Amino acid sequence: MQKKLSIFWFRRDLRLFDNAGLYHALKSGNEVLPVFIFDRNILDKLEDKDDARLVFIHENLSAIQSKLQEKGSDLRAWYGDVLGVWQDIINQFGDTLAEVHCNLDYEPQANSRDEAVKNLLNQNGIAFYSHKDQVIFEKSEILSNAGTPYSVFTPYSRKWKEQLTPYQLEAYPNEKYEDNFIKTNLEPIPSLASMGFGNSKIDFPSMDFKSEIIKKYKENRDFPALIGTTRLSVHLRFGTISIRALATLAKDLNEGYLNELIWRDFYFQILHHFPHVGHGKAFRKEYDTIAWRNNEQEFKAWCEGKTGYPIVDAGMRELNATGFMHNRVRMIVASFLTKHLLIDWRWGEAYFAKKLLDFDLSANNGGWQWASGSGCDAAPYFRVFNPTLQTQKFDPDLKYIKKWIPELNSFNYPKPIVVHEIARKLAVETYQKALKKEA
Repeated sequence: MQKKLSIFWFRRDLRLFDNAGLYHALKSGNEVLPVFIFDRNILDKLEDKDDARLVFIHENLSAIQSKLQEKGSDLRAWYGDVLGVWQDIINQFGDTLAEVHCNLDYEPQANSRDEAVKNLLNQNGIAFYSHKDQVIFEKSEILSNAGTPYSVFTPYSRKWKEQLTPYQLEAYPNEKYEDNFIKTNLEPIPSLASMGFGNSKIDFPSMDFKSEIIKKYKENRDFPALIGTTRLSVHLRFGTISIRALATLAKDLNEGYLNELIWRDFYFQILHHFPHVGHGKAFRKEYDTIAWRNNEQEFKAWCEGKTGYPIVDAGMRELNATGFMHNRVRMIVASFLTKHLLIDWRWGEAYFAKKLLDFDLSANNGGWQWASGSGCDAAPYFRVFNPTLQTQKFDPDLKYIKKWIPELNSFNYPKPIVVHEIARKLAVETYQKALKKEA
């Protein structure tokens, strides 16, 4: 009698170790086939045909495949429409396919996709299991004493820490069951070229970092010229590192760094409980009535790092060149776009979504709504970062700025496109008008 098959579906969890869904698939006792689907519905919408995130995924899938081949197993990857691919899988494996495991994704489009896949599998008598993996606490696991979701970070983080036990940080021992990987040789992973993409010139941050960075995180995190952050966000985004391993390290070394990981969980649960934020709506609906100026030339100057405000321009040039931007600078450039230029935060959110290696809908949306004043636990609308004061405080020697703006003190560097004091006054008045209307 032919042995039953379990499939593990890789998505944003590109690792063989400490992987919840993969662990449950392996522990089922069935043969386990790992699969990945390059989703045409996502890839065909990408404007940049050298998108670094796709290259990152491809490289890590190739590394996983090599490790599986060393064990006598393999990874199967497809490029196509997700539902169509799953129908092909069902047709190929027939009655031998017993169940499919994956790790939960919390974004609205992912939820719809997973529901459709689950229905298709269930109609064919195949079980579908999704597991918590990319967060420590999800959905309604952290609620107030009244049983309601938190919309302010500080009490959420307090409850998060109260509820944390060693169990939540325990690694899944995938290696104990690795003999259950299917013994097979499959075809190569689809090449980037076959999907219409090329290689990227962007270098990816390493997973190797000094624990000293986490130890001194609180002191150094706000200074973009320092190596004060781990640069692990892209690895968290695509699951090449385990959140449990990183949270264990943070818990032992630095509460400030642990708080950053808690912010991830916080924004994921905001997206779950207040799904309208994932559909282009302000968390606070009254902020949807703001009369944005939305000047396209000024938006272009912001995108290209040519606003005449050095700290803003350095941040945008860093983003365009590397797919990364220092977190303090992210706040400054977002505040500048929404307050100084009165450009809709959704324009900035979309640009970051296109450029950031670590783009994550929940955190990106949360950050932009925080900067614009429209989000949960947001900065008040009348708080407008002064780029000059921010520079004096966080890049006093201009090391970061000069790295990205070599023409800083020449005639080639543009004059400021707005005057801070005038822009600030206009922003506050514009916000006040919109909020009075709604009151």
